[in-house]
Amino acid sequence: MTISVRALISGKVQGVWYRQSTLEKAKALGLAGWVRNLSGGKVEVLFEGEDEAVEAALKWCEEGPPLSKVSKVERFHEEPKGIKPPFEIWQTI
Repeated sequence: MTISVRALISGKVQGVWYRQSTLEKAKALGLAGWVRNLSGGKVEVLFEGEDEAVEAALKWCEEGPPLSKVSKVERFHEEPKGIKPPFEIWQTI
């Protein structure tokens, strides 16, 4: 089943290759969506794809890449939008 989940990741998640690592993980899982830094220091991500792959990506987000220190992952389930791969890095807002 296809699902779509947007997440906000807090902690030491900027300047530690979090976005690039998320891109690589999402591509490996065959997910569509995007990741971007937010000006307040968080990272925002949208994963869309098979439910097991999305859950695996969200579980990975709780740890992140080696230099990160994740303190919180907030999940927001959304209606799937029919987004197709590739997964992308978006500009900071």
